[in-house]
Amino acid sequence: MPRPALRSKSLRKIRKRLPGGASIIHYIKKKPKRAVCAKCKKPLHGVAGGLTSRVRSLAKSKKKPSRPYGGQLCSKCAKQEIKNRLR
Repeated sequence: MPRPALRSKSLRKIRKRLPGGASIIHYIKKKPKRAVCAKCKKPLHGVAGGLTSRVRSLAKSKKKPSRPYGGQLCSKCAKQEIKNRLR
């Protein structure tokens, strides 16, 4: 049984085989994925990716675009959504 700190779904388990034939498990942090558009699922430009500890230290203007729907929709889908709302 792994120690309590390693019993987490946020860690990735990699099974390794040692030269002696024994198998062990390495626990590695999962890498976060790129932010994607909520409609078309394309990667968002201008949205900071990476570990939350790094993103947290960035300035607010560097984290996501300041336009409406910035960080949720890509520019194309946001433009379309704004047009639909105005109609």
